[in-house]
Amino acid sequence: MSATKPTLAHVAARAGVSISTASLAFSDSGPIAKATRERVLTAAEELGYRGPSALGRQLRSGRSGMVGVVFSDALRRTFRDPVSISVLDGVTRTLGERGLGVLLVPGGNHYDTTSGLNPLLETAAIDAAILLWGSQEKDPVYQLLTERGIPIVISEGQQVPGTAFVGLHDREGIANLTARAMALGHTKIGVITLPLNTGMAPGPLPLDTIDNLEQYLCHPSHGRLRGVYDAGARPMAVWEANASLVEAGVAGATYLLDPANYDSPEDVPTLIIAQSDLLAAGALQGAREAGKSVPEEVSVLGFDGVDLPWLGSDKLTTIRQPLGYKGELLAQGVIGLLEGQDVEPVFLDVHYVEGNTLAPPPSGS
Repeated sequence: MSATKPTLAHVAARAGVSISTASLAFSDSGPIAKATRERVLTAAEELGYRGPSALGRQLRSGRSGMVGVVFSDALRRTFRDPVSISVLDGVTRTLGERGLGVLLVPGGNHYDTTSGLNPLLETAAIDAAILLWGSQEKDPVYQLLTERGIPIVISEGQQVPGTAFVGLHDREGIANLTARAMALGHTKIGVITLPLNTGMAPGPLPLDTIDNLEQYLCHPSHGRLRGVYDAGARPMAVWEANASLVEAGVAGATYLLDPANYDSPEDVPTLIIAQSDLLAAGALQGAREAGKSVPEEVSVLGFDGVDLPWLGSDKLTTIRQPLGYKGELLAQGVIGLLEGQDVEPVFLDVHYVEGNTLAPPPSGS
């Protein structure tokens, strides 16, 4: 055989058919006899021809076959988070079954419009985008992708007209979790939030921040903070983390349990509510470093329900969300939009998980 790389024209010539017929044989579409298709495929095998160029097929269809998955954080931190990994597993598995690939795109600091967005958001050849950490109409990432005509699926946060949406009943879940703790007698509560995009993270928030959340980009952390208030709680202090990381939870607990940060040592929380299990794991460590036993002196609650075997005998009391299934639904939203369907919003239930990090507050507290 010649050293020249075989082409579709070579295959057509050997099979004794036109190039268009050979093309139909590979696409398995159109009016072509089974015997003819088999003759073309046999000729291709004899010539070592692997099929039409994927790039060529993309150019002819006007699609890249790629879906952009946009993170709000750096990938090096995102891949330390089992929540992101589990959701991504559901996304990639479902898209892969439909022949679609994934391009991971850190969004850049899209809450600070002076720092610019990731250039990939403007140039990447993608057919649709999944925004993994919420969005709303004034979000520069949403605006840029919309201007490009890219179909968008939003995970949590706010519903935006014209997009597909997969959300959680997380506000209700946090309210339920908080109410359970209050029923045990907890009234001195500290909260470690995921990023609220206030510009103050990492650090403590003024307690009136809850009344002014509308000025910030709406993300799931907003609803989860409101859930604490929905249960009737009034936190003694709130710490805004800069990411869902164990070390961020340690920093939050260290602040929340320091008597120097309160008017009276009696105001130190006996309960810490963390908006992710990684933050809660850090809060466990921070509490013990502060000389507090868990849950005898301070209880710790999380959110996500991920498997953290390295916690040993500690089993977080938390709220479980269906992470893999959420990823599957996000991918199905993409597929529906690409097929021209009107995709209805979906809200997923969350469930209480009893661990051993919640107990009544110390007597006299």
